[in-house]
Amino acid sequence: MRLVYGLTFATALAMLVPSLEAQGQANEASRAVAGGGIKVAGWTGKVDANEAAAGMTTENLKFVSEGGGFHVTTGPAATLWNPANKATGDYTIRATFNEPEFMNVNTHPHPYGIAIAGNDLDTANMSILYCSAYGSGTFIVRGFGPAAFQVNGARPEANAAINKAGAGSEGAGTAAAKGKPVTQDIALSVKGGKIECSVNGTVVGSYDKAAVVGPGKLKSTDGVYGLRFAHNTDVIVTKFSKQ
Repeated sequence: MRLVYGLTFATALAMLVPSLEAQGQANEASRAVAGGGIKVAGWTGKVDANEAAAGMTTENLKFVSEGGGFHVTTGPAATLWNPANKATGDYTIRATFNEPEFMNVNTHPHPYGIAIAGNDLDTANMSILYCSAYGSGTFIVRGFGPAAFQVNGARPEANAAINKAGAGSEGAGTAAAKGKPVTQDIALSVKGGKIECSVNGTVVGSYDKAAVVGPGKLKSTDGVYGLRFAHNTDVIVTKFSKQ
């Protein structure tokens, strides 16, 4: 009887710990970045609806030019774009993202990446799609249409192509190390009837265009492209381009 009780208690505890951990992650508040604002000519942005409801704006994040690219420090989760950057038909948008110190401004991994197909961005009907990577070796594909919608499931998806902070050449079996650097080359492409997300030269996700365009999702795969950052990130972006 004692053995049964012990197993039952252990099982309950095992179920409780992940729940508490998830709750702690969800409750990590977005900080306000000192000297914030969008400081790159021609660029603008929008914080997520929940951030705006909490009183956050783009003045609470910092977006500046640095080393031929950008340095982005959030703050609230946000999408950033230059209205002049538009893509139609088949195209690829790519950039290199460097997190100099993994998790230096957060308590758990937060993602960043490429956004495409932006339409009605300054309105309540905003639609856009993004692929973002985590320095822990996972990625997500999500969108707004205008409410948030998922493309590759409710949880981040692991892929061996995605780098882990501090893992070096030891590969996917090594855990990401807080405070270590990590770099991801992220690309989001429209090719015929497919949308593909590539990380470090490997296609990690391929989706039918028809599955992400329509009511409650994208207005079109044609539109403005830009950058996407979760809350409380510190990332340097280089080689941002359209092909």
